[in-house]
Amino acid sequence: MLRSRPVPPARPRRRERHGRGLRGVLAPASLPGHRTRAQQFDDLVLDTVERLDARWAAQLEGVEFAVEPVPPSDPAPWEHGEVPLARLFPASGSLASRIVLYRRPIQTRAAERFLLAPLVHEVVVEQVAHLLGVEPCTVDPTLGED
Repeated sequence: MLRSRPVPPARPRRRERHGRGLRGVLAPASLPGHRTRAQQFDDLVLDTVERLDARWAAQLEGVEFAVEPVPPSDPAPWEHGEVPLARLFPASGSLASRIVLYRRPIQTRAAERFLLAPLVHEVVVEQVAHLLGVEPCTVDPTLGED
């Protein structure tokens, strides 16, 4: 006669299957690898804005720069099926002008990691030029020299 054993309640696993468990932080906070890709992208945007602010401080006063992961699912009427890298929202009423960069489409467009910083710079310069009503080469004369 076979007797069934009572089934013990399931316990949460605290260690991996080899019994080692977590070993600690992979990258300490003092190393660059500690920052996430989103934080690194934000740093690239801030670097570009600071470079432009040195020359265009008066014109960029009050302009807000933002980063969103992806663009909203409803495209603007002038976007014909293409994924926008950024959008400019002009000032209206009490709202300040806002330039929004979309992180994932820009990261996808940069084929290699070292191409991301120049692409972010180019996108920000194009949006600032559109805001100011000038050509991008006026905003940054070094654009395209790389």
